[in-house]
Amino acid sequence: MSGSDWVTKDFYKTLGVAKDASADDIKKAYRKLARANHPDSRPDDKNAEERFKAISEAYAVLSAPEKRKQYDEQRSLFGSGFPPGGAGGFRFPGGGGSGGFDISDLLGGIFGGSTRTRTSSPPRRGADVETQARVSFSQAVEGVTVPLRMTSDEACPSCHGTGARAGTVPRVCPNCEGSGMQTTASGGVFAMTEPCTVCRGRGLVVDDPCPTCSGSGRATSSRTMQVRIPAGVKDGQRIRLRGKGASGERGGPAGDLLVTVHVDAHPVFGRRGDNLTLAVPVGFDEAALGAEIKVPTLDGTPVTLRIPAGTPNGRTFRVRGKGAPRKDGSPADLLVTVDVVVPARLSDAAHAAVEAFRTARGDDDPRSELFRAAM
Repeated sequence: MSGSDWVTKDFYKTLGVAKDASADDIKKAYRKLARANHPDSRPDDKNAEERFKAISEAYAVLSAPEKRKQYDEQRSLFGSGFPPGGAGGFRFPGGGGSGGFDISDLLGGIFGGSTRTRTSSPPRRGADVETQARVSFSQAVEGVTVPLRMTSDEACPSCHGTGARAGTVPRVCPNCEGSGMQTTASGGVFAMTEPCTVCRGRGLVVDDPCPTCSGSGRATSSRTMQVRIPAGVKDGQRIRLRGKGASGERGGPAGDLLVTVHVDAHPVFGRRGDNLTLAVPVGFDEAALGAEIKVPTLDGTPVTLRIPAGTPNGRTFRVRGKGAPRKDGSPADLLVTVDVVVPARLSDAAHAAVEAFRTARGDDDPRSELFRAAM
């Protein structure tokens, strides 16, 4: 914003002081208003930043004797302000070249030239915070709320984010005049806008730093949060909780909380996508003759599974609705794989029964197809 634009404003009214106010009165008024309207101490007030900018602009002019003198002279020249339409296009007769001169040229020197660009320092989003949570297999399937101890960067509790010692306020950066940005000419043709090197983009300079945060305005905060782990979460999955990360600056939104979930293995059940898996031991006679067997489920209620006669080892059966929840909330399935158990030792009666079975099988060679396929 150019100097001519600033003169159209009543800076005395902005600070709430009389036109003949002393330098101390102006300084006291600024400190009081700056402390009450600093965006970092009023993160929920969307208008705080605009009020703070107006207060800072007024103080930057009225606190500098030379600028205040020139400002007062220009306002007295036009009474309470400039003619309708603003100062930007107003021209005095009798000037050079085009029959007049631009009032912007007259006022440009008040603020060091009208070519200086002031860019408002925008609200800054808070940083994302990453953490980890470990849950049991059952908790991952069913969903669970877990407490997480969080450590993140927050506004300093002692200075409420201003960076200044209690009872004091920062002053407007003299280099960028509170914008947080500076423009540097390059080669006389191009200009580059970058964060101010004096205030590092804050727009403020702290003369008496807060002892808690050393003038940064930020501090490490620890808090415990109750985080809901959704049903069906998988090992290694990352959950994003929006707005639960570090708080923003100058009224900016909070960052996100990213939780990486680690799921402990279960001694019996496994996962295949949303389906649960289970290996069930089956006796030779059950596989050969068929049987109805009980199998466990994750919720503790057993279900009956029918094994048809002649079931081979490794065959998988599907039990509907006993798996993990899908994204739409419907339950997936339980996949039961048959594991035919061969006894390491046989009783005399069992041995005799197996010998009788071998005799009854006769010349039926179970490997005959293998040899035919190999030829």
